[in-house]
Amino acid sequence: MRIGICDTTFARFDMGGVAIDELKSNATDLKIIHKTVPGIKDLPVASKKLIEEDDCEIVMALGMPGPMEKDKMCAHEASTGLIRAQLMTNTHILEVFVHEDEEEKDDLLKELAENRAREHARNLIKMMFSPKQMQKEAGMGMREGKEDVGPL
Repeated sequence: MRIGICDTTFARFDMGGVAIDELKSNATDLKIIHKTVPGIKDLPVASKKLIEEDDCEIVMALGMPGPMEKDKMCAHEASTGLIRAQLMTNTHILEVFVHEDEEEKDDLLKELAENRAREHARNLIKMMFSPKQMQKEAGMGMREGKEDVGPL
């Protein structure tokens, strides 16, 4: 199975490296293709190229938008682009964004980024290798990187 990992130099933490580590720890026979781009708005085209040119069956797009209003707008534009790339290729792209203002302290932001990247990598494995497990988790209030809130 070919998996694409796309991350940015703008991020303050290497979420792509963490995701790759988690994928390798939880699955075998993976071919991981890793691309790094400058900013978050570059993720959609890089993800689409991973699918169309590198034959990836699924992609993780990881980014860390800054706290300014301009950064939030860029993150929204990137998210919209990732959705369009999914629709154009009929392929899942897991968007893994950690906004810098989600935590006030750097150590908590780093912990959040690592946890979110790892948990999304495990979700990717479930989606591709054990979709019935993913179905069992529907409606359970699970959160990537934060504590689960539980079902209603």
